Amino acid sequence: MTKQSRRQFLASSAGLVIGVALPLKGHAQSGAAAALGDGTLSEGAFAPNAFIRIAPDNTVTVLSKHIEFGQGPYTGLATLVADEMDASWDQIRVESAPANDELYKNLAFGLQGTGGSTAMANSWMQMRQAGAAARAMLVAAAAEEWGVDASTISVSAGEVTDGTNRASFGELAEAAARQSVPVEPAVKNRSEFTLIGTEVPKVDSRAKSTGTAEFTLDVYRDGMQTVVTRRPSVIGAKVASFDDSAALEVPGVVAVRQIPQGVAVYAENTAAALKGREALRVEWDMSEAETRSSEEIFAEFSRMAESPGVVVEEEGDSAAALESAETVHEAEFLFPYLAHAPMEPLDAVLEVTGDKAEIWMGAQFPTADKGAVAQVLGLAPENVTMNVMLAGGSFGRRAQPSAHIGAEVAAIAKATGGDGAWKLVWTREDDLTGAYYRPLTVHRMRGGIDADGNITAWEDRVVNQSIMEGTPFDQGGADPTSFEGSTKMPYDLPNRTIDWIKATSPVPVLWWRSVGHTHTGYATEVFLDELLEKAGKDPVQGRLDLMRDDAGRDRAVLERVAEMAGWDGTKVKGDRAYGVAVHESFETYVAQIVEVSDQGGMPRVHKVWVAVDCGIAINPNVIAAQIEGGVGYGLGTALFNELVLGPGGEVLQKNFDTYRMLRISEMPEVEVAIIESEADPTGIGEPGTPPIAPAVANAWRALTGTAPRKLPFAQAGA
Repeated sequence: MTKQSRRQFLASSAGLVIGVALPLKGHAQSGAAAALGDGTLSEGAFAPNAFIRIAPDNTVTVLSKHIEFGQGPYTGLATLVADEMDASWDQIRVESAPANDELYKNLAFGLQGTGGSTAMANSWMQMRQAGAAARAMLVAAAAEEWGVDASTISVSAGEVTDGTNRASFGELAEAAARQSVPVEPAVKNRSEFTLIGTEVPKVDSRAKSTGTAEFTLDVYRDGMQTVVTRRPSVIGAKVASFDDSAALEVPGVVAVRQIPQGVAVYAENTAAALKGREALRVEWDMSEAETRSSEEIFAEFSRMAESPGVVVEEEGDSAAALESAETVHEAEFLFPYLAHAPMEPLDAVLEVTGDKAEIWMGAQFPTADKGAVAQVLGLAPENVTMNVMLAGGSFGRRAQPSAHIGAEVAAIAKATGGDGAWKLVWTREDDLTGAYYRPLTVHRMRGGIDADGNITAWEDRVVNQSIMEGTPFDQGGADPTSFEGSTKMPYDLPNRTIDWIKATSPVPVLWWRSVGHTHTGYATEVFLDELLEKAGKDPVQGRLDLMRDDAGRDRAVLERVAEMAGWDGTKVKGDRAYGVAVHESFETYVAQIVEVSDQGGMPRVHKVWVAVDCGIAINPNVIAAQIEGGVGYGLGTALFNELVLGPGGEVLQKNFDTYRMLRISEMPEVEVAIIESEADPTGIGEPGTPPIAPAVANAWRALTGTAPRKLPFAQAGA
């Protein structure tokens, strides 16, 4: 979904939020049962809508429609509810919502899911209205019970009072459940916020710090077997035949079965399953496999870039402008396949009993995985229960339109032919060699400069695979996630052409933290920096001079970060160099300046200054943490990471010894400034990532005279 269509969808949905998400059946309790699926509320509890439960013990439980894997939606969504309810933060609890597209859909997607940095943006009014509705019903219950006018009642820190009478939310819960649900509850003016904009503690920090938080790997069911799957070392290969005799001799191995994903080994524990898998002998059918190496794919994509593609943005006549330019600058940027490598690899637990099934997994698209389980097992969807678990990272990996993990664990259950419980475990090796990578991408760029140093032409041709094609998000035509960020730039670049060429490969690709912006941010900001350098212009002032009149938020973050870093136009000071990049993604504006030195032929990043405008800051601490995490993730990737297909197509990187992570000693100091804004909140999970690599590249070029055309820096011999 494009930025414009996403904005239009959110705007058009705002008036429907209550009707869609807050069940209206005359009174709250009847609606609560529908909202919660089975109506299993404790006696005296109050569920005013699909998102809130208030218990007699005065706890307020917020049901999060977005998965929590470290990016902070549990805390953010709860903050919106608690502020509008005027609840006390210490009475707030958060649980994952059940899989239900009708009640819990992402308003930017149209189905239940987390991704695209949309959690806060699509929930901003929805969760506030949910909290406001609950507050209004508590006030109405108190007014009725005390025989006073509702206008005389105030609410603060979880207590309702008219000055004479006082009651907690829990004490009013049963009476509030008999009140009618407000159709359009009034929400606070922004000047009235008490929790929004403050650094309330994250609701999941204590459990994660003490080890009491439960992840999928922590789930055990009676009689459960652990299952690992033998997959091909060449992506796209299929099982031709296998010999399981040695595997079945491993103590603890229970069975071996072929499934569509490969050969599954069932065992009493993980160690036995892994040993059994090692003992398998499998012959592979390579007829549909990707047998080209990465170098061969790069060469093919580069050849494709010699011809025009589908024009996705155009103004003026770039070809004519290049012909008449005083200086023409050209560059080709190459970006490898990348794995997401979340710290917790993929996993799932499935229990089947008769015609019912229950699944536990860290699902970003829970109804998709639930549907896959139902389809594979031949069950009615209503007979499948989905438990969305906390997850140890994702970066896009758990957002699977194919629902391939749900399908795999269901295939494992189906292959046994009976009831039981199974835990599917992907190892780190499975994770890195199992595809669903960021697409390998080529950018071919040309720019023109006139005699006065003005940029007169800009061309950017992007070649890569489509992520959206064949998914529910496929809109037909050009895939915007393939080139987003190369279009709608904040700069006034006359005579520009951006085109895209769709490439194909058996390698499945998937959105990766910041999706298309991860490569477009690098290509555009490095190429622009080089053009400004050739024109003899300052990289900060040159960008500011190019910015369109409607690029005020881009301008503000760039000016703020220049102020933070004390930018004076000097790109090299002693052994330190400084580089800048600015990039908008997911409607959030980020500018970064980095300080870099040369450490053994590789960049050593000492400090990163960041200015960010993400609209109203719901929790500044979470925002800063996400920016810091995005910087570390993007920096480590730019310096070290590539997923290489060797001769014959075998994936060469299999663990962190060859797919190297940024070490804590290599993490730079990060200083974050959040621009005060009256705009509605926008995304924060991904926008910190795109600017870091180009900023480092620009500093590195200032220091050494060259910047990598092919990432990572280590591969390029930086």
